[in-house]
Formats: sequence, structure tokens, C-alpha cells
Amino acid sequence: MTINVLIADDQAMIRSGLRLILEDQPDISVVAEAADGAEAVSLARRLRPDVCLVDVRMPRLDGIDVTRALAGPGVRDPLRVVVVTTFDLDEYVYGALRGGAVGFVLKDAGPALLVEAIRAAANGEALVSPSVTVRLLRHLAASGAPGSAGKEPLPLSERELQVVRAIARGRTNQEIGTELFISLSTVKSHLSVIQRKLGVRNRVAIAAWAWENRVVVSTT
Repeated sequence: MTINVLIADDQAMIRSGLRLILEDQPDISVVAEAADGAEAVSLARRLRPDVCLVDVRMPRLDGIDVTRALAGPGVRDPLRVVVVTTFDLDEYVYGALRGGAVGFVLKDAGPALLVEAIRAAANGEALVSPSVTVRLLRHLAASGAPGSAGKEPLPLSERELQVVRAIARGRTNQEIGTELFISLSTVKSHLSVIQRKLGVRNRVAIAAWAWENRVVVSTT
């Protein structure tokens, strides 16, 4: 099945490079390009791509506003947004995370990780890899980014906390199942319950909650 992708970036050269990388894959097709945030929202709502690849800094609407418009808590039928960012823009990363993004890709991460992020998003999972997202989340936690103060989540069981810690360390569902000696369907069941208890939509937000609430302690 072909994964339809929308690319949003204000630099034509970047958009062209991303298109070349993605369309070199047999299962990915770029269906549209947007040069600013407002155009990205309009095209995404009209075309309903499988994944929206959105730059953080764009004119008219930045990547955070685009993410909120397409995947935020108030959106009835959210799209899957992967944000392209750089490590030093922590405030943007945090805003996009809270806005509903399902993944992050550093601009210098390389083609393989970009493709991995697109496929993960299309499959209903988020890219939470030790090399990218966990590093960002650790930095957010260390810098004292606000957590879910005033919104006490329902208590998690010990098994659910084990799953949360694994997610925060970038483990896939398969890896979590192997580490905890449980089936893939059981992992997915735990994820569903955890999302409901924490009031979040995806595993990126679960990882953020884990770092913000010190469920996982950074070793760096």
C-alpha cells in the first residue's frame, strides 16, 4: 500500500530534497508540497494524506500551529504529523509534541531515519528512537519544561509503568514484547489503556509524560 505524504517547508530546495528521498521508496508517494503553514493546513485538510511532514519554522503559520490545526486535541479526525526540527529548538519541539505530533526528525538525521519516521507514522506508531526523540525529551525534562501539573493522571499499574519506561527509551512494540515476555497483542492492549489513563493520543505523548514526571531517569 502506498503511503501518501505532504511536505511542508518554506525552502524549495529542502522540499525537493525531501521529495527525492521519499519518492525513491517504492511504498511512498509525495502528493503535495506546501511553502508555508497556512497552505499546508489547507492542502492537508483537502487531500487527507497519510502523513504530513512539517518543518518547524515557516511563514504565516509555524509548524506548531500547523500540528495543532491538523492533529491537536480538539481535532475530531486528526492527521499524522511528523515534525522536522533541530535539537536546539526545544520550545518548538515541546509545542509540537503537545500539539499532537507523532514523531520528530532532525534535519541532519539522514534519509533512513526520515523514511523510518514516515512508515512508523503511517502504521499508527510514532518514531521514538534513542537517537532522536528520547534525546529531545531528556533535554526537555532537564530544562524543567512544564508537565501535566494540575491534571493528575489515573494511576498506572506496575506492568503499565514498565511499558511506559520502554516507550520512553525508544523501544518498538516488538521489542517491548520481547523484553517483558508478553505478546504483541498484549503490548497493544497495554498501550490503549495507558493512553486512556493519561489522556494522550500516541506514544510520543506517553514518552513525554514519562520524562516530565520522572518515570524514567536520564543516565546522561
